[in-house]
Amino acid sequence: MKTNKYNSLEEIFESNKVIAVIGFSDNHTRASNRIGRYLKGNGFTVYGVNPRLAGKEVDGINCYAAVKDLPEKADIINIFRRSEFVPDLMKEILELDYKPNLIWSQIGVISGESSELASKNEIDYIENKCIMVEHSGI
Repeated sequence: MKTNKYNSLEEIFESNKVIAVIGFSDNHTRASNRIGRYLKGNGFTVYGVNPRLAGKEVDGINCYAAVKDLPEKADIINIFRRSEFVPDLMKEILELDYKPNLIWSQIGVISGESSELASKNEIDYIENKCIMVEHSGI
């Protein structure tokens, strides 16, 4: 998989170690929880983003109300929210005092508007793909 900044998935995962999971859940049956745990177990620093879980630690993952509250810059922002919420999330991301290297939306999360905003702001954007499936395949 090639993006503007990266030539391969290997390069994406080798170059980016801090991942914010927007829509992280404390429910082990939810994909956001399983994938957050998978990423943490594979050496990534993972932060959960969910206002309901702010201030809690879930399975060793510290949770925050919003991306702007994270204690460090997120290299990758992985989105587990319905497609209609993604444009507003993009606006929040663009208000950060830094640009993430990559925004990744999970399978079924598609937003042409968000993809366009990312492109205009020189942020790589991958959508409708599972980060865990892509990582486990390399």
